[in-house]
Amino acid sequence: MGKPACSESPGQLENPGIFLRALLLLLFCRHVSSQCKILRCNSEYVAATLNLRGSSRTTAFCNALRSYSHCTRKTARTCRGDLAYHSAVHGIEDLMIQNNCSKEGPTSPPRPRPPASNHQSFESLDICNYEKSFLYKHGRPPSYQHCAAFGDPHIRTFHHDFHTCRVEGSWPLLDNDYLFVQATSSPVAKGSNATVTSKLTIIFKNMKECIDQKVYQAEIDNLPAAFEDGSVNGGERPGGSSLAIRERSPGQHVEIRAEYIGTTIAVRQAGHQLSFSIRVAEEVARAFTEEQDLQLCVGGCPRSQRISRSHCCRSRAAAETARALCKEMLPVEDVYFQSCVFDVVTSGDANFTMAAHGALEDARVFLPNTEKLHIFQAGAGCPQVSPSFLLLLLLPSGLWALSLDL
Repeated sequence: MGKPACSESPGQLENPGIFLRALLLLLFCRHVSSQCKILRCNSEYVAATLNLRGSSRTTAFCNALRSYSHCTRKTARTCRGDLAYHSAVHGIEDLMIQNNCSKEGPTSPPRPRPPASNHQSFESLDICNYEKSFLYKHGRPPSYQHCAAFGDPHIRTFHHDFHTCRVEGSWPLLDNDYLFVQATSSPVAKGSNATVTSKLTIIFKNMKECIDQKVYQAEIDNLPAAFEDGSVNGGERPGGSSLAIRERSPGQHVEIRAEYIGTTIAVRQAGHQLSFSIRVAEEVARAFTEEQDLQLCVGGCPRSQRISRSHCCRSRAAAETARALCKEMLPVEDVYFQSCVFDVVTSGDANFTMAAHGALEDARVFLPNTEKLHIFQAGAGCPQVSPSFLLLLLLPSGLWALSLDL
C-alpha cells in the first residue's frame, strides 16, 4: 500500500497556533517586488483554506499547502534574495510537518483570475478602497469598531465602555496615523455644570496615493456640507473620490465617507449641541503610537473626569418628567436612555432626547455586532419612582386625616 496523500489529524489542524502562524506569515509577506509573485501565492492559499469544513478538511488543507509550495517553486527565480519569499517557503515546510502532509499528492484546483485591465494590478486599481484591498490581501473582510460622543458629553468607546464626562475645553477623540478628531466642550449656559460639545474638528491626514489633507470643522448652528477649503471630496488625486461628504439633513446631519481607510463618520446637531459617531476599520483605529495614548474613543474619559449619571436624581419630580420625555424616543432603558434622562434634568433642554436618539440610530447602523447595541449599567441612572414608593409618601397624610375624623 502506498503512503496516503494526507493523514487525517483534525486535532492538529484545529490548533489555533497553526492559524496564528499562518496569519503572521501572510502579514510578513505583504511587501514584495513587482517581479516576485509571492503575494499571488499567498492569496491563492488563503482562498483555498478560507472555508474548510467537514471530515475531509485535513485532506483539503494538505492539498492547499502542496499548491502553495508548487506556486513558490514557480516564482523562485524572480524571488531569489527576497526575505518574504524565503519566510513563506520555511513556513510551508513547518505547516506540512505539523499537519503530517506528504510532499507528493493532489493539489487544490487553481483559482480563476479576474481579467486584466490596461495591465494594471489590483493594488493600483483598488488601493483607495480599503475594504476591497483588505479582502484581497487577507482573504476576509476587515473588522470594524464604533465610537460615539454626544450629550453632556457621553462617550461610547471602541471597547463598549460608556462614560459620562465633565470635560471642558478641547479633548482628542481620535489621534492616529490617518485621522485626528477633536471635540471642544463648553457649558450649556453661563454658570451651569452641564457641558456640551460645541465644536468638532476632523482632520483626514494626507495619503499620497488617495487624498490631499482635508479638514472638516463644525460648530453649533454651523454644520457645513463641505471641507474647510470648500471641496466635497479628497481632491484631484486618482483616489480623490474615496473621500466624500454628504448632507443627510440640512443643518442637522452630515455624513463623511472615507473609503480609503474604511471609515464613515456622522456629525449631528440636536438643539444646541453637536454629536459625533464613527465606524472605522480596526486596523486604522489601532494605528497610533504610545505618544498618542490620550484618545477618548480608545480609553474613554480619564478617571478624574468621569461623573455618575445618578447625580441627576436630586429632584425626583424633574427626573420623572425627563424619564417620560426620553421614554418616547428610547423605549429600552439602556445607557442611551440613562444619558437622555441625565441630560434633560441637568440642562432643562428637551432637545437632548434627540441627541441620545441620534447616537443610538448611528450605533444601530455602525456597530458590526448588533447584539452589542444596548449597554446596561446597573445603578448608573436615576431610579424610577415606583407605585409602592408613592404609597409610602401618601400613607402618613392618609393616617393623619383618619385621626382627625375620629
